[in-house]
Amino acid sequence: MDFELNKTQKDIQKAVREFTRGEFDRDLVLELERKHEFPEKIWRKACDLGLVGVHFPEEYSGQGLGCLEDILVVEELCRGDSTMGSAVALSSFASEIVLHWGNAEMKQKYLPAVAEGRMLSAGAFTEPDHGSDITSMDTTAVKEGNEWVINGTKTFITNGGLAGFYSVMCQSDPEARPTYRGISLILVEADRKGVSTADVGQKMGIHMMATTEVNFKDVRVPAANLIGEENKGFYHVLHFFDESRIQVAAQALGIAQGAFDRALDYVKKREQFGKKIAQYQVTQHKLADMATKIELARLMTYKAAWNFDQGRIDPKLTSMAKMYAARTAVEVADEAIQLLGGYGYITEYEVERFYRDAKITEIYEGTKEIQKNTIAGALLGKLK
Repeated sequence: MDFELNKTQKDIQKAVREFTRGEFDRDLVLELERKHEFPEKIWRKACDLGLVGVHFPEEYSGQGLGCLEDILVVEELCRGDSTMGSAVALSSFASEIVLHWGNAEMKQKYLPAVAEGRMLSAGAFTEPDHGSDITSMDTTAVKEGNEWVINGTKTFITNGGLAGFYSVMCQSDPEARPTYRGISLILVEADRKGVSTADVGQKMGIHMMATTEVNFKDVRVPAANLIGEENKGFYHVLHFFDESRIQVAAQALGIAQGAFDRALDYVKKREQFGKKIAQYQVTQHKLADMATKIELARLMTYKAAWNFDQGRIDPKLTSMAKMYAARTAVEVADEAIQLLGGYGYITEYEVERFYRDAKITEIYEGTKEIQKNTIAGALLGKLK
């Protein structure tokens, strides 16, 4: 059992770390965060360096690497800055659906565009009336001749309104029982007639990422836009979640590490009652707890990524990593604020933003309660 990263992986870590130090200017971050504006220039630079889509094959402008290398990038981006890093890291969100299940034409058209910084991608799964329940859809896809006609509404869509295309879950067979056996995935280009978006409103965090409602009204797309097999979309998305939840775990891990870095730096410099805060045992114990949680989260996240790269699907392990890393991000960021005291509550000192950005990792890609259901289901099996 080897816990050492190889040279390529270490080089990736170093390259992303240097990129964030050089490009994640604090004043720019605060400006874009206030404006709720996507960091387009930084995203394009990251793509130019090959940091987006490292797990795509080289023929699609990737580096032919795996999930582990991809999450190393995500972790370092979010460690550099929770908001800007998350926006860049999730610019390719759900593109893996096309990577794993799309036809050759789809892959050639969309994957290089995502990796090269010409297009953002988005997955359209969640619906207003269903939330975490993706076993049935109100969004429908009806085949008329050589076209699909799509109607419905999705909500909380990351990159909505900015993405060039959506991978949309639709009920394609309304008679299927259980209903999830009649769900298909269909690629819908953002500029199709009948596609519209509306911002969900002010958010607690991740202000540089667009989060919208996406509406489909009599949207017509070619039958060839079907992703994977007809009526197998639910299963394709479950496979995708096993990868995307590792990415969210890495996002959380990076946020936790970034908050810790800032708190550690602060307590080593700040003096109270005649000595450095770091010299007080209560501070040292807080740091020890924070570092231990981060290390545990890292081990679980890396193992989940490594396991995925071995070609094994293990929702239990993936959910464990996502749930624990997300909880760690929230707890570490909260403690970081406490260590900075009043300054921790001030935007300029960053950790309050890390705290706000951490919380979303416990919600999207399945809430922590959903992760517990998955873990428990795997442990218990089918109960008679």
